[in-house]
Amino acid sequence: MKQLFMRYATPLIFGFFLISVITGVAMYFDLGPRSFHSMHEILGLVLVVPFVLHLWRNWRPVKNYFKHAPMMISLAIAAVSASFFLLQPTPEGGPNGGGRPAQFEIAALILSQPIAEVAPIFDMSTDDFTAALSDGGYTVTSSDETLTDIAAASGKTENDAQQFLLSI
Repeated sequence: MKQLFMRYATPLIFGFFLISVITGVAMYFDLGPRSFHSMHEILGLVLVVPFVLHLWRNWRPVKNYFKHAPMMISLAIAAVSASFFLLQPTPEGGPNGGGRPAQFEIAALILSQPIAEVAPIFDMSTDDFTAALSDGGYTVTSSDETLTDIAAASGKTENDAQQFLLSI
């Protein structure tokens, strides 16, 4: 079994890295289906397994890279590149402290508002919006409830609520 994992570590790295590159570039240019985002994140995590197996199999040669300047210079370049993103100021006052893409902050902000304030965004009265939520399997007891609270009380997640809002 160990030999099987070792034989496939590098080819799996290549396959999952290729998926990561394609989905990453597509998302950057707003191309491809919505599923690219979750595909990119989840299969990017899966990529860690063959990467670790590859390191384990090739540990001696990898260790030798650390004895020479190109590895240290490359790691320094990578760290400095990452720091440009980490050191960017984050927007303050968002529901989650900022730092996430704007569309996620907007979605979180909408979910954290009472439905009486959210209904007009969907060009609906509070009563029509409440009826739509009820028809969608959500339990609404008051127009002062937030969509997050309504989803939780209905046994649903915030993601379920977001998907529902896209369908109205």
